Amino acid sequence: MRLPQGYDTRVGDGSARLSVGEKQRIHLARAFLKDAPVLLLDEPTSALDGESELAVMAAVQRLTQGRTTLMVAHRPETLHFAHRIVRLEG
Repeated sequence: MRLPQGYDTRVGDGSARLSVGEKQRIHLARAFLKDAPVLLLDEPTSALDGESELAVMAAVQRLTQGRTTLMVAHRPETLHFAHRIVRLEG
């Protein structure tokens, strides 16, 4: 909403007007709107502040129900709702 026309603002090639966190949230929204049965999420909250991370992870937990989801994360607390966790060492 901080952009000149709010959500209607055209962001252009490469989304230059957006922060890294805003781009990350848009990519997540696109993935969920596609309604794919399988999702691959690679560090989905890496560029977000703590408050945004909590909101996004609540949405991820809700929107991944009924979908096969592989999520890569460096911080274990990001995976608190996972059914299965595989830890790679080294």
